[in-house]
Amino acid sequence: MTQDELKTRVAKAALEYVQAGTIIGVGTGSTANKFIDALATIKDSIRGTVASSEATAERLRAHGIPVLDLNDALAEVRQLSVYIDGADEFDGENNLTKGGGGALTREKIVACASAQFICIVDQSKQVEHLGAFPLPIEVIPMARAYVAGIARELGGDPVLREGFTTDNGNIILDVHGLRITEPDLLEERLNHVPGVVTCGIFSRFSHKGDVVLMGTPDGVERIEA
Repeated sequence: MTQDELKTRVAKAALEYVQAGTIIGVGTGSTANKFIDALATIKDSIRGTVASSEATAERLRAHGIPVLDLNDALAEVRQLSVYIDGADEFDGENNLTKGGGGALTREKIVACASAQFICIVDQSKQVEHLGAFPLPIEVIPMARAYVAGIARELGGDPVLREGFTTDNGNIILDVHGLRITEPDLLEERLNHVPGVVTCGIFSRFSHKGDVVLMGTPDGVERIEA
């Protein structure tokens, strides 16, 4: 079974967590795109969605799925019922690395505004420790050199994502070479650096995966935090 087929399988499994009559959050990336395609089959059962990126909003609208501004959605409901998105890595405690698609800040906002985060991945994303995938950090442009220096002090090798600007008008530093054994502490440390909008660690201080649905050739494995 190909990786693409595994993504399709796990995306369809996530429909189980979509509650009728609610507003849901939808993530960004190739696996989230598979979920959007699956969501289109039940789009009339929900009130709408909140997208974590402009690309996601465009794909949702192309399927005829209503897209709401988060502020408007929260004026109607206290929380979104669920956030469904992929990840670049997840560890044994459902801590995540996200941001390969550059939408980490909006992803984190929508995840934290949701009652539950269902993370959908194929089995290649499972790791013992985060860090094999370069850690994205969204940075205000004038702070690029300063934040890169902090990343080096922490043992990483920061690389500017060339030619890329986030939906928020910022840049991304991808930090290579980290072995993240205490993701909650590193998340807190990086998010307190002036000029950092947020980092791509989803852990205790944000919203790690409440449930990880992992697609395997034998079926979909459910991993609870």
